[in-house]
Amino acid sequence: MCGLLMTWVPSTYAVTFAAGMENTKWNIEASPFTCKLSQDIPAFGKAIFEHEAGEPVLFYLEARQRDMLRGNAELLAESPSWRPGDANLPIARVNLDQGEDRVMVASKDAEVMLAALYQGKFPTFNSPKWLGSPSSLKVQVSSVNFQKAYDDYQTCVAGLLPVNFRQIARTAVLFNSAGTDLSDEAKERLELISRYVKVDKSVVSIYIDGHTDSQGRRLQNRDLSKRRAQAVTDFLEKKGVPNNMIVTRFHGERYPVVDNKTAEHRARNRRVTIRLDKEAEDNGDFPEENPTDASQQ
Repeated sequence: MCGLLMTWVPSTYAVTFAAGMENTKWNIEASPFTCKLSQDIPAFGKAIFEHEAGEPVLFYLEARQRDMLRGNAELLAESPSWRPGDANLPIARVNLDQGEDRVMVASKDAEVMLAALYQGKFPTFNSPKWLGSPSSLKVQVSSVNFQKAYDDYQTCVAGLLPVNFRQIARTAVLFNSAGTDLSDEAKERLELISRYVKVDKSVVSIYIDGHTDSQGRRLQNRDLSKRRAQAVTDFLEKKGVPNNMIVTRFHGERYPVVDNKTAEHRARNRRVTIRLDKEAEDNGDFPEENPTDASQQ
């Protein structure tokens, strides 16, 4: 089998892109943030499984020429020629015309593809169109040499951080009225933040900003917001986050995210926001108010 095959079928040609047995190679890229398992498909592009920290696994088919990806395709796990008795497994119908030089496959189907590869099957995209010609298109991912590569990939996945930067970059910790104690949920979230920043050396600053609702006197609220911010700072430092990374600020009732007319709104304003920054300089007086909540229960 070579990289590009022309297979005769009635009234048309099927153009097949696949790695041959002798040149099938799986590549691993491993880090605490992302695990990638990929295969070069000669004359076509790449097949890539990507598992990012905190996310489900994805698969995408990357083409060297955007025009190769047009129309729809049937994705199935084909049995290799040396196992003629094995049935093919239908997986999904895939839209190839996704507007880029890659085709994404849903996470649940990517899991099925990995299982099929481990069983020795070849995930295959079959499309009736290729470059506007009467030929059909077949792109195949080879399972040759897969099991060892998959074991290495699984080792990488087991070592991924529990969250990625997008998930942890903005967090709000909420407090009871007049309270400064951290809830169990807040502590769990802060634990994730501490784990992440100790690994991702590109995070250079953590901005911690304390806030209150409008109940009570302004000076008292300013002091309360300071104690809330300090509670978060102290927790992170105890978890090993360097003090010189942390900028702790407090604003009292000055910056509400919503008005204070209802109990629900006041609860949202009693907060400390935590922002991770990959820039050395601050970019505002206080964090943007679109974080992930770690609510006080």
